[in-house]
Amino acid sequence: MEKVTSADGTTIAYDRLGSGHPLILVGGALCDRHALRPLADVLAKHCDVITYDRRGRGDSGDTAPYDVEREVEDLAALIGVFGTTPAVYGHSSGAALTAIAASQLPFTRVVLHEPPYGPDDVDLADDDSGDRVLELIREGRNREAVELFMLMTGVPQADALAVAALPGIPELAPTLAYDFAVMAHEAPTPVATLRAVTQPTLVIAGTATAPFMSDAAHRIAEILPNATLTELPDERHVVEPEVLAPVVQAMISTDTLSG
Repeated sequence: MEKVTSADGTTIAYDRLGSGHPLILVGGALCDRHALRPLADVLAKHCDVITYDRRGRGDSGDTAPYDVEREVEDLAALIGVFGTTPAVYGHSSGAALTAIAASQLPFTRVVLHEPPYGPDDVDLADDDSGDRVLELIREGRNREAVELFMLMTGVPQADALAVAALPGIPELAPTLAYDFAVMAHEAPTPVATLRAVTQPTLVIAGTATAPFMSDAAHRIAEILPNATLTELPDERHVVEPEVLAPVVQAMISTDTLSG
């Protein structure tokens, strides 16, 4: 594990492995740097990979008050580690954060894997599930907060209970507020931000994923100025590294290292 200091003084912990094209992996809700480590291990055969703890998670610090722009600054600090411009991959709400960051920072290429943008024609004001998750967190009922969050994503109750019981997961529950803030950025679909992502961008979705995620992938691929959509046959929201890594690696394989 190594550490870098973000602009506001927050310490960000990361693992760096492999050699080749520089690449940062951005995890989604309830993920620390270890969640994407299996993917990093496979990509490290061809890439110089960083997987990191987003602020408030794992070995990274946290500084109040939270703002999405602080997470963009965290990624800027990680770019500085390379001494050259990296590509970036983001999964789920981490993909939404990646899009925000890519609209501001000089990544070479961008991979957005199923950012969970909701339909534009649905009024989310009638759904108070997110507020109830935050209330459970404030009450210190982290395990219940994780269970409710998983149910919100469409996971069956038995699976939601199983995830909430995993070691270390309840401790990550407070950072769900950060993912909610990321997803609320120009919600439901951040058109202005996406139009500002001018780098070559790969949008990934599985053909067996939740329909709203597939719809979102198709929608944002049309909005992004320089995007390609790839659908992974029979894959859901979480894809095995051996399937996913070649797709990501192929996207960034023509990057020219500079520095």
